Amino acid sequence: GSQQSPTPGQQQPGEPGQAPANPGYPGANPGAGPAGTQGSMSQTYADQAFVTKTLSNSSAEAQMSQLAAQKSPSPDVKQYGQKMVKIHSELAQQLQPVAKMLGVKADQKPSKKDKKQIEQLKTLNGPAFDQAYIKAMDNDQKHDVKSFKDEETAAQTPTIKKAAQMDEPVLSQHLQILEQLAQNHNVTIASK
Repeated sequence: GSQQSPTPGQQQPGEPGQAPANPGYPGANPGAGPAGTQGSMSQTYADQAFVTKTLSNSSAEAQMSQLAAQKSPSPDVKQYGQKMVKIHSELAQQLQPVAKMLGVKADQKPSKKDKKQIEQLKTLNGPAFDQAYIKAMDNDQKHDVKSFKDEETAAQTPTIKKAAQMDEPVLSQHLQILEQLAQNHNVTIASK
């Protein structure tokens, strides 16, 4: 008979036996309530939720912006799309090692809502495309900026704190550029 030697359990040294699975349920709200020192576990959880959400958003925004770079009839929107693809790809790269460290999947897919948005953008052309893209990005970017601002103060993981502090001004700046685009294209966007 063939003798199969069992593979030894791949337990890496210095790793907690069981990384907490990430249920990713919507109730995971980083920055909810004052974080006391007692709940270091729940804080890690908040960091995990932040990384998961940011990677998912980045993936969605990069996909939407890819479409804008290809399909938009307006040079300014096209250019913004290209810039966003770059920013969100870099953001994802930057957070991948952090995700690994926290035991979060590094290749997050866009949320259901964002997937719908991406599908819708694929069907649109001309000014209708620009308007839908600007609205969708505005919505997502506002969430990003808010969660980054929260994470600047709430993050327990130094790497994440640093990333949030570094990226939040970039995201805020591009949110302003986007609001300028909205004005140029007569798109009404909800105020902050």
